[in-house]
Amino acid sequence: MKNSRFAVAIHILSLASFQPRATSDFIASSVNTNPVVIRRISSMLKKAGLLTSQAGVPGVNLTKDPIDITLLEIYKAVQGKDETTFAMHEDPNPDCVVGRNIQATLENKFMCAQSAMENELARQTLDDILHDLFE
Repeated sequence: MKNSRFAVAIHILSLASFQPRATSDFIASSVNTNPVVIRRISSMLKKAGLLTSQAGVPGVNLTKDPIDITLLEIYKAVQGKDETTFAMHEDPNPDCVVGRNIQATLENKFMCAQSAMENELARQTLDDILHDLFE
């Protein structure tokens, strides 16, 4: 199953930067999804301090300049608490030489890959995305 929360979160923040007070209906039409999905992901972004809204006033706004929002912040905002990018499969056969050792082998490789990915996301900002969008 693909998890598109990260991509949708970047989409939401890009629209909020481009059009302050963008509503969940407007954003949903751009993402081509249900406004409930947008509200759920927007809630995660608000909790992480990346978006804000006011009671009685439709739409959302960024809490800081796009150059100050890293892709790593966005990624962490929408990752589940115990969720990782690289998931292990459940219960390999311990009677098989591969099954017995695969978890420990992959765990190390996956940790290195996760770290490399997070280092790269920390180098990139929402401003970089906006620059690429409007080149």
